[in-house]
Amino acid sequence: MPSMDHENALRAQGHRRIAGIDEAGRGPLAGPVSAAAVVLPVKYSHPLLNDSKKLSEKQRETLYDEITNDGSIQWHCVFIDAEEIDRINILRATHLGMERAALGLKKKPDAVLIDGRPVRGFPLPQLALVGGDGLSFSIAAASIIAKVTRDRWMLEMAAQYPEYGFERHKGYGTKLHLAALRRHGPCPIHRQTFSPVAQMELDL
Repeated sequence: MPSMDHENALRAQGHRRIAGIDEAGRGPLAGPVSAAAVVLPVKYSHPLLNDSKKLSEKQRETLYDEITNDGSIQWHCVFIDAEEIDRINILRATHLGMERAALGLKKKPDAVLIDGRPVRGFPLPQLALVGGDGLSFSIAAASIIAKVTRDRWMLEMAAQYPEYGFERHKGYGTKLHLAALRRHGPCPIHRQTFSPVAQMELDL
């Protein structure tokens, strides 16, 4: 279960404001990658908060509302859209999103906890934690915000492009999505450099 142990370790080193950072949507064939940064109160705890992938959609939605409506919590979420992903590649886009999320907080953090591996050139002191969304409350909160924000946007896109079934797969490469791609070809929010989207473009 997540805790504040890693946040407290950074505070023991002299850092005061610690932000947890996570992303959602690195793997889909369509839509943006979403990145969020969250600063929690020093003694924060929550009985249900965990890695967003371990929670139901209803639990994520409830936690999202709790976190974003709590005046003691600071957060910021950004999208890097499909066009920019295609231009700079998904890894660089993810890192750029993490940087923009952290620097977009009302008060710049002193250090960050990042889910995954270290980000080269990150503009703030960082501690990278593989599986961090299951270890740190701050990262877990960021994972919830990034995931729910992106999912809600994909539901909006489902209404705009109903033929793809985005409301069901959120842009991931499911059988339903691949069948729709074969039938209709890519739409403007598809990542043109991702296989099989790129191959389908060649075949059109």
